[in-house]
Amino acid sequence: MKIKHSKYIIIGAGLSGLTTAYKLKKSGEEDFLVLEGRSQFGGRICTYEGIELGATWFQEHHTYLRALLEELNMQNFHQYTSGQSVLVYNSMAPAHYFEVDKNTPSASRIAGGSIILIEKLSGILKDKIVLNSRVTEFIDDNDKVVLNTDENSAYSAEKVIVTIPPKLTSTLKFEPELPKHFIEVMKQTHTWMSNAIKVGLTFDTPFWRHKKFSGTVIGQIGPVTELYDHCSANDKIYALKGFVNEGLRDVLPEVRKERILSYLESYLGKEVRLYTNYFEKDWSQDHFTSCENLKSVYMSPHYGNEFFNRFYMQGKLFFSGTETSPVHGGYLDGAVYSGLRAAGHILNN
Repeated sequence: MKIKHSKYIIIGAGLSGLTTAYKLKKSGEEDFLVLEGRSQFGGRICTYEGIELGATWFQEHHTYLRALLEELNMQNFHQYTSGQSVLVYNSMAPAHYFEVDKNTPSASRIAGGSIILIEKLSGILKDKIVLNSRVTEFIDDNDKVVLNTDENSAYSAEKVIVTIPPKLTSTLKFEPELPKHFIEVMKQTHTWMSNAIKVGLTFDTPFWRHKKFSGTVIGQIGPVTELYDHCSANDKIYALKGFVNEGLRDVLPEVRKERILSYLESYLGKEVRLYTNYFEKDWSQDHFTSCENLKSVYMSPHYGNEFFNRFYMQGKLFFSGTETSPVHGGYLDGAVYSGLRAAGHILNN
């Protein structure tokens, strides 16, 4: 079997991996490849018919992502929050209605959807990305790392950057094995998005706005734990998007859908039933994101362990991705930061 060699190989064509590849290309480096196990780019960025079923929002202090968007001449807009929002805190008591202070900075979204950023980066990188290529084994071979895939193809590189979630990485084969304490760190690192069940509904009109609602419904006790206005920046798509209660994961899809619609109808009105499209995505079923022994995390998980700031396999293997970032880990900004950091590390070592 012929082994394809590159100076650098990046595992994963999500935001972190593509940011690293973009940084390499921008620095003048051309001898690199990005290997992606999925059949499409983006990782946990998943925009489907205008609905963000994956990564969505960012804040004012997420400066690395904002700088990248500005560099790529991409627009963003504020999350819609005008009107009454709904807080459901007790099934035995009436909901609480409130309005967000207009002076409070709201989260932002990428105009056209988060996938536009992925399309922009992948367009720049073009033939540097190999899809449907899932790496299963890393072998330290003197001055290079050999990578075997489940398609029976092989690659090698002087330096390799792994951007897939650490918990998934811990299930792969390394020869020789990585330090046991580091493997344990990877196993204990929660995978951002792995627990989420997202739901999106599109409509002919933003009826909630007409009724002076913001589209926000918050409450841990119902079928939908969070819901937000999800209209597009150009007002061509009118939608609501949110998170489904994990307790409905094992319920039949049609039962789950009815519970969701009934719940939203009780707070936003019967117009919820007039949806034009209904989408769900359970990230726990995505084998490129989640894995066995899924655990729910209700507190902010710890990301950016110091062990992710070191090289392994004698300086040839480095780990990246939003879970490895000491800056805003678990966010889009953490993915960008980790991507830039990884590129800097391999170019300077």
